[in-house]
Amino acid sequence: MDQTTISLKALTSTQVAHYREHGYLSPVNALTAGEAREVRALVESVEAKYDGQWPRAWSLKSHLIFTALDRVVHHPKILDAVEDILGPDILCWSSRWFIKDKNDGGFVSWHQDVPYWGLDVSENIVTAWVAITPATRANGCMKVIPGSQRKLVAHREGVSNNLLLRGQEVAVTVDEKQAVYMALAQGQMSFHHGLMFHGSEESHDDERRLGFAIRYIPTRVKPIDGLPKDSVQLVRGVDRYHHFNLESRPFRDLDPVDVARHKQATDTYHEINRLAVAKHDELIAQGAGARA
Repeated sequence: MDQTTISLKALTSTQVAHYREHGYLSPVNALTAGEAREVRALVESVEAKYDGQWPRAWSLKSHLIFTALDRVVHHPKILDAVEDILGPDILCWSSRWFIKDKNDGGFVSWHQDVPYWGLDVSENIVTAWVAITPATRANGCMKVIPGSQRKLVAHREGVSNNLLLRGQEVAVTVDEKQAVYMALAQGQMSFHHGLMFHGSEESHDDERRLGFAIRYIPTRVKPIDGLPKDSVQLVRGVDRYHHFNLESRPFRDLDPVDVARHKQATDTYHEINRLAVAKHDELIAQGAGARA
């Protein structure tokens, strides 16, 4: 998409150019402080019912079962900025919580996202990482390696204490001196490309780190052949391609019909995640990388 031919809604042309060149953008204003506090209150009210932990079964796609999170995924300020990067026709492929408490051991190793998602790795797939509480160096904010989004690399799995589902990390040497730490105020967000090397360190701060990562894709994005048909939510524009099943928005929290649909969607996600790993080496052999 040629950004010189369209009218930008939220970002400047300099910000868009920075994302395209370096693979990330931070910080970008998203929620108000009041909206972020509302989401934090939801999280902590749920945790209070589940021994102080957000239920693992709801870590993925919880916007399908909680109306406050649905509003975040559809938030006009977030979507305006996403549209400036992806264009007007946008799907929410998924969302996920990344929650850290002081000295809980949780960290995220250096990794790339898209090879585990069953999506065309050449596409411009963006994560909006929304800070529900402040994200700082002390509580383990995200870090990225600028420019690393240009090529898919090999990964290894099973790293302990890793917050990622498979404990994956890139199987190449990463120069930590190049890392950019994306500290965010409450309600701000960062963007990173699906092939960006990114990770985060353990929290040593009393302030909790609540991060809500939303994965957005253009409607044209194709899934990898041979995988189960995934489901997505149309959040802006029109889907002219119909590569995925479309998900409904929740009308109330934890409606039984929505909970059942959520389980089906996340079960499919996990199956795709498992099968996509087998495609990983094949994609690397093909020299897969991001579109310019």
